[in-house]
Amino acid sequence: MVLEFAGLKLEIPEGVYVPSDDSYLLIENLKVNPKDLVLEIGTGSGIVALVAAMTVKKVIATDLSPIAINCARNNVKKNHLESKVEIRMGNLFNPIKRKEIFDIILFNPPYLPEDNGLTPNNADWLQKAWNGGKTGRSRIDPFITQCKKHLTATGRVQLVQSSLSNVTKSCELFKKQGFQVKIGASKSFFFEKIVLLEAFL
Repeated sequence: MVLEFAGLKLEIPEGVYVPSDDSYLLIENLKVNPKDLVLEIGTGSGIVALVAAMTVKKVIATDLSPIAINCARNNVKKNHLESKVEIRMGNLFNPIKRKEIFDIILFNPPYLPEDNGLTPNNADWLQKAWNGGKTGRSRIDPFITQCKKHLTATGRVQLVQSSLSNVTKSCELFKKQGFQVKIGASKSFFFEKIVLLEAFL
């Protein structure tokens, strides 16, 4: 499919997560500055990285899915943002070099519990985009415990998750890592609430 948003034009093939309410909750509440070096994990189509790149100095965006990586790279080229967005393949912080640090890290993870009636096929990259394991926290927990070492001294995090995957636990984990944390925005649905957590050092 073809998507146009904020002056950007994206092509999203089958197998790549199409931007939805969670994506737009993050986009509409981005807290980025012109001098920021940004890391986005789980970029999918690349829409968040591209929107951020319109403001910030540089974005490094990663994804585990080879389909998403190709999609994001094509969308970067399509929007002539190659000088500002670099796409890397890998899980969580694995593609990030040891000494690379960022002003802000963005993450819209797979956060839905797999036992909510949706049984994932592990070979399906699209299902991996939403499947967060039995508790919905298979990517959230390691992200929170690892993100601090990839931030500047005044770094911050914006993390999207569902009320189905225990927002309170995320707040507690951030605090254990030395962050201040708050709910920056949320959107309610009949079965869940999508929350944007903002954590600061």
